[in-house]
This record gives sequence, C-alpha cells and structure tokens, in this order.
Amino acid sequence: MDTPPPLSEEEIKALYRKLDFRMMPILALLYFCAQLDRGNIGMDSKYEHLSISQQFSSLLLKYFRPSRWIPFITIIWGVVMTMMGLVKNYHQLVGVRACLGVAEAGLFPGVVYYLTFWYPRHQLSRRIGYFFAPASIAGAFSGLLAYAISFMEGIQGLHAWQWIFILEGIATVAAGLLAALLLYDVPATAGYLKPHERAYIVWRQSKFFLLIFSMSNESGPLIIARTEYAYSEQGEDETFSWQYVKDAICDWQVYTHVIVYMSANGPQYSRVSLTGSYRHSSFGFDTADTQLMTIPPFVFATLVLLCTTYWSDRTGIRSPFIIFSLMLNVIGYSVLLSNIKWGGHYVGIYLVLAGGYSAFPVIVSWAGNNFAGHYKRCVALALHIGIGNFAGAIFSNVYRSQDAPRYAVGHGIAMMFTWLGIIATVTNVVVYRRINANRARIVAKGEDGEGLKLSGEEVRRLGDKSPTFRYNL
Repeated sequence: MDTPPPLSEEEIKALYRKLDFRMMPILALLYFCAQLDRGNIGMDSKYEHLSISQQFSSLLLKYFRPSRWIPFITIIWGVVMTMMGLVKNYHQLVGVRACLGVAEAGLFPGVVYYLTFWYPRHQLSRRIGYFFAPASIAGAFSGLLAYAISFMEGIQGLHAWQWIFILEGIATVAAGLLAALLLYDVPATAGYLKPHERAYIVWRQSKFFLLIFSMSNESGPLIIARTEYAYSEQGEDETFSWQYVKDAICDWQVYTHVIVYMSANGPQYSRVSLTGSYRHSSFGFDTADTQLMTIPPFVFATLVLLCTTYWSDRTGIRSPFIIFSLMLNVIGYSVLLSNIKWGGHYVGIYLVLAGGYSAFPVIVSWAGNNFAGHYKRCVALALHIGIGNFAGAIFSNVYRSQDAPRYAVGHGIAMMFTWLGIIATVTNVVVYRRINANRARIVAKGEDGEGLKLSGEEVRRLGDKSPTFRYNL
C-alpha cells in the first residue's frame, strides 16, 4: 500500500488509544505476575535469572505466533510457580526455581519485540513503560501481599510462604488463559480493529525506509525525502536468514547498550536486598510497619517512570531521559553511602528505585529504535536483554549481611555500574551523531555529485546500516 487510509489526526490518536486499552492491560498483568513471583522468591531464597533462555524465546515467539507463545509460557510458569508451594526442601526449591526461570525468561524480550509490530519507533518508550510499570507496582504489592498471606500460616498444614507461591501460581495461570483470548499476532489479524484501522497500522509499520535522493534543477541540487514512520519491513516481507543473527551478534551497539541496560537493571535486581536490608536492619520498626513502608518508594518510582516515558516519546529522544534517571541513581546511592540517620537513607531508596525503574523502559526502547530489520531486531533485543540480565547474578550477591547496616560494598558497586551506564550513553550519542551526519552527506551528495538511490530490497537488506537510516538519540 503506497498511500495511507484517510484518517484525521484525532482518528489516529483514537486508534492508538484503542490499541493501548486492548493490549497494554493484559500485557501489564502478565508482567505484574512475573515480577510478583520474582519479588516473593527473592524474599525466601536467592533469585537467579536464566538469561540465555531469552535469546531463543524471541525467535520461538515468531515461529509459534505471539498470540500463542506468550500465553503458553505464562501458563507454564504459573504451573511451575504453584508447584513451588509443594516443595519439601531447598534442593527441590532450587530445581523448580530453575524451571521457573526458563519459562519466565522469554516474557520481557518477547513482549518488547511484539510491541514493535504495532507501534512506531517514537511511540515505543511509553508503551514499554506501561508494560514495565507493574514491576515497580509489584515491588510495593509483594510486601503487602506477603503481610496479608502471613495470616494463612498453618492452613491445610502449609506454611504461609507456600500459600504465596500457590495463590500467585493459580493467578498467573488464569492471566495466561485470559491472554490467549485477547492477544492477536499482528495488526492485519486484529479482529477488534475496523478494516481501515488495520490498513492504516499495516501501512504505517511498513513505511520506514523510503527513498531519499537528490536531483538537479536550475537552482541546484534538490533533496527529495519522505517521512519515516516505523521500523523496517514487517511480517512476511522479510524472511529469516542466519545472516541477520550474525549481523546482530557482530553489531557494536548491542554491547554498548548492554552496559547501559545493566546500569539500570542491576539496582532492580537488588531491590529486595535494598529494601529488605533496611527493613530488617536500619529502620528499627516491627515487621508489619516496615512491610508497609516499602510501598511508597515503589509508588513514587512508578510515577517517575510514567512521566519519563511520556516525555521521551513526546520529544522523540531517549538519551537525556536515560541520563536524568541514572543521575537519580547517583544521588540516591550517594545518600545511602553517607553516614546519616535512617530517614535520609529512606529518601535515598526513593531516588534509587525511581532512577532504576524510570530509566529501564527508555533504555530498552532506545535499543529497539536503533536496530532495524525484522529478525536482526529480534535477535539484538534478545542479546541486549539476555546478556544485560546477568547483572542479576552480580547484584543478588553484593548486599552481604556482614556489610550491614550501610552496605557500602553493594552501594559502591551499584554506583560504579551507574557511572558506566552514563559513560556508555554519552558514547552512543557521540557515535550516533557522527554516523547520522555522515549518512546525511552521503545521501545528499552521493558519489560524483549524483544522488544516492537504493531499491527497497537493498534497503531492507542493509537494515540500520542503510544510508537512509538515522539513529535515534
């Protein structure tokens, strides 16, 4: 389709609101279940993420269809979660927890990849924010839920912690079944959209790389360009090739984005250690009060997250908002490292959680914006998130009991990762600016003063290496 269906600006906004109301609640519910599971296993045993599973799940999502794969892995981890409530010893718990990690691992990269089927690149950050916001809400809710379920101790001969796993597992299975009814694979199959609405989204998602060329007239060179819309060609227009996997693995920006990702992701993995450490060591209140005191910092983090992702999409840029969020982390960890009363440390927790949670969806959308080509973006996002999640193996072990009550080692390592993320963000921006400027000159001038012309097939093959592609800053 060369021309878009005739929709007014208000109709376009209403269309994307319709997508939001139909897709985001169920996707957010799935991630809420995942984060609730992680938070409560973090309260009872060490959390370790099986990152490598994510790298395969995104490809399987495409092969088995998103509307089936996402609900399937949700139901599987819900069943496994329920089984965790029936284990009898630590070794059984570790084994079942490993199975849970394999099932859960594919959700986040799979959904991020899935959202790129529906939303243009400059609208992605807010949607990832909607999807990711339950992570911070779950952080608040898990403490409240654990407190409430503690009164179930001894019912049916089970401990309260077993009831946590059983009830959350059953709820997760129910959420997976609901997702199977509500999710569609791609815009072209969305039955809740009208024909002209489906046609518009399909058109917009397929119109990113358009010819940009120059030709001469009496007044000199004339640059002719058309507006960019989404990513690369979607769906069946691009067939799988192992070359796309190689391109993703060998792309330098995957690994600089991994550093940025880890700088925000690490503090999230330490959130249980962070709040739990002060819950038991510094605040000095009873268990019920301190469980409730963990709720306001997570609520504040959610509000900062929603504001950051909204303005990132509104302005169409990512890096300034990432640096802003990471600087909140710097200030927060500086407060936590200082020798002050618990009230000051409590404020530091607000800043650290707000910084980590608000940076995360913008970081992921930035990476998704800058990988073009259907399968290359799929593999690159899986690598980005999968490798980045190894931060969990670090941060789940650096808050040691012997470092109480200030936990200088944990906070110091977190501060180091934050500064590495800021440096990597600035490096990406500098390199992206140079590449964009160079490509603009190539497109405008070409060789021997003639404009550059690329066929649609060449543009799709080159992906984000095409001279017509501009990296998002």
